[in-house]
Amino acid sequence: MGMTTADVHGRDLRYFLAVAEELHFTRAAEKLYVSQPALSKQIRALERQLGAPLFDRDRRGVALTPVGTALLPHARAALAAWEEGREAVRRAREAADGTLVVGMSTSPGRGGLLPAIRSRFTAAHPEARIALRQVAWEDPTAGLADGTSDVAFVWLPLAGADRFRWVVVAAEPRLVALPAAHPLAARESLDFADLLDEPFLALPDTAPELRDHWLALDCRGGRPPVIGGRIAGTDETYEALVGGLGICLVAAGNVPLLAREGVVARPVRGVTPSHLVLAWRADDSRPLVRGYARAAAELGPVES
Repeated sequence: MGMTTADVHGRDLRYFLAVAEELHFTRAAEKLYVSQPALSKQIRALERQLGAPLFDRDRRGVALTPVGTALLPHARAALAAWEEGREAVRRAREAADGTLVVGMSTSPGRGGLLPAIRSRFTAAHPEARIALRQVAWEDPTAGLADGTSDVAFVWLPLAGADRFRWVVVAAEPRLVALPAAHPLAARESLDFADLLDEPFLALPDTAPELRDHWLALDCRGGRPPVIGGRIAGTDETYEALVGGLGICLVAAGNVPLLAREGVVARPVRGVTPSHLVLAWRADDSRPLVRGYARAAAELGPVES
């Protein structure tokens, strides 16, 4: 009896993959939010369909059979292709209903920058809708790299710069944020040389160019930074500052996000400025993307 590919569903492959990765039915069931008996039943049904066992189950635990091992890379590839397919459908639907997805890691703020770009954009594209989405700091492209954002407000330097185009929307000095109780907080302004031995808060390693920029590697004369903690969001950064884990550089426009109770920001001499840009993929020529970029370019950079 021949098997048709239509018999195997994405769900079956997802279940198989979860067990193959955990090598533990209970943990895999928890990961999938299904009951363990339901998962076991589904795997047994898949094994019957394929005509071979995928897992060896004994007292010592669960292991992949040679058949399971053979299926593994194909199951991964099939699910990845399906995810890409879903993503393509989402993008096509949004293009059809005229939605532009604008990614950002922190709110651009900056004296009404977003409303100013929006009003210029909607004047030229009255039918378009704008969807704003927050993206975690782990992705320095704020969704451009994986296609989940159409345009994005990001900081330079941008990883894989040749894949993107951008316009500068804000050029700002970098200040230093530090706990109010820090001895250096008593000064009106600081030299970066005074901060070289201080522990700094570092961005995620998934954003190396950006991490190095906010550690001001280019201004340290080759001295490696001391890392006091890792940060992946604004609130986490504020907590790390209050907790005394370290200090960090902050763009002038983001100072209000951090300089709250227990944290102060001071001007620093000897560090280069920061640049917030609106970026898009170089190969993306859709009218809404170009229109939003044009609106940002017409506005010109906000100087602070």
